Amino acid sequence: MSEVRLIDIMTVFLVRGLTVLYTVAVVWLSLYSLQALFFSLVFGRRARTQPTPAAPASWPTVTVQLPIFNERHVGRRLLAAVASLDYPHHALHIQVLDDSTDDTTSLLQTEVRRLQARGLQVKYLHRDDRRGYKAGALAAGLEQTEADFVAIFDADFVPTPDFLKRTLPFLLADPHLGFVQTRWAHLNATYSGLTGAQALALDGHFVIEQTARQQLGAFISFNGTAGIWRRACIEAAGGWQADTLCEDLDLSYRAQLQGWRGVYRPDIAVPAELPPQLLAFKRQQFRWAKGSVQTLRKLGRRVAQGASLTAPGGQPASLSYKTRLLGLLHLSGYLVHPLMLLVLLLSLPMLWLGQTTQATLGLFGLASLGPPLLFALAQRHLYADQSGGWLRRFAYFPGLMLLGIGLTLNCTQAAIEGLTGRGGAFQRTPKFHVKQQADAWTDSAYALHLDWTTVGEIVLALYALTAVVVAVLRHNLGAAPFLALYALAFGSTAAVGIWQAGRIHRRPRRPLVHHAWHAD
Repeated sequence: MSEVRLIDIMTVFLVRGLTVLYTVAVVWLSLYSLQALFFSLVFGRRARTQPTPAAPASWPTVTVQLPIFNERHVGRRLLAAVASLDYPHHALHIQVLDDSTDDTTSLLQTEVRRLQARGLQVKYLHRDDRRGYKAGALAAGLEQTEADFVAIFDADFVPTPDFLKRTLPFLLADPHLGFVQTRWAHLNATYSGLTGAQALALDGHFVIEQTARQQLGAFISFNGTAGIWRRACIEAAGGWQADTLCEDLDLSYRAQLQGWRGVYRPDIAVPAELPPQLLAFKRQQFRWAKGSVQTLRKLGRRVAQGASLTAPGGQPASLSYKTRLLGLLHLSGYLVHPLMLLVLLLSLPMLWLGQTTQATLGLFGLASLGPPLLFALAQRHLYADQSGGWLRRFAYFPGLMLLGIGLTLNCTQAAIEGLTGRGGAFQRTPKFHVKQQADAWTDSAYALHLDWTTVGEIVLALYALTAVVVAVLRHNLGAAPFLALYALAFGSTAAVGIWQAGRIHRRPRRPLVHHAWHAD
């Protein structure tokens, strides 16, 4: 066989291999977009919200757990809000689960003493080693209470006084109900384009996706905060475990796999602060991506097999194929990022070899109608009656689209780590109390400096621009706008990160996190 003939055969196999891999990635991506479209249609015919059950004759003891680590800006605000809960003081126990290594400790201790002097039952618990991170803190706190019900709030949340009286009746009325999750609202959605885009994304999840999942009888997730658990459910499901960075998603799936149910209440909103710094948001998304993929690795097989489960006091049952599919898509949601990166990296060699990508991109483009519809429906549902209308908030969608693509490298690294390892360092998302002072975060010791992903984003922006040029030279004009969007997204993400890092007041670059511990 001649050398030329061998090269021709190798080229054919290379082209076919790239085409198959590219097509698989685009079709796989399209599934997630089609799921968003499906949820939007389900939400459009949703059932009426179930009314809150009647209040009990006497309210049971509830423990409110507040897991905190280095939160000097927002810790006292959280304590003040929880101390204002409209609930009988004799039945309300508050646990401050403080793992802090900075002056947050003294600030919280002072606030706890003040609340104790008012007659509130507040217990301050401090750990020195952060073993198990948030999961470890919650588990340690559970050992210090005998309450049958446990509410949880992260440091950046501000629960309204009626929270317990609106959520607890559901658990009291149904002994098979394991947890109640409420909707996240936002304290600083209009602070910047970044916070506006984040609010848009979270509203889509909490207004449309969670509601649709509940209506379909699919798995719903406990989102780590602004919810309340039945203690018996936590213990029956195996308790809080630190082998994933999404201990909340892990526990809620383990509980539902054992037959417990969760209820989502979109009508009960708990406001919280959105990260005003892009690097803080990237850290948050890294943790969520890695933890979600770890949970997929841990529980995906059980979900796919639809293993027999038994509700507490009920009969064995098995998961429907619809429930299994929706569960797997849910747990694997952050895999969209490595898939998007793969599509970009394959585009340039395919274009160089003269292969068209318009057919597969057309499929992806059609499926991509799902996410904007989902976000638009969420804004219309929440803000149709407010001044300025919902369109003003939906105007953040282009920014959200760029942000979603721009996070691809950050979340791809997280997904790879999630697929290859258990546990890991729980890096907190800095909170700054930005509603109090708009630019307070630039003076904070919690503000983050640039990491290697910013350089990677610049490289990917240049790579995408190169692909745009090749697409034009190869007369594949249908692919050029798609690739230009990649270039703009990576370029803008890097630019915003660099600009915000330059606003941080100079200070010693000293890590705030000590006593690092990795889960097994």
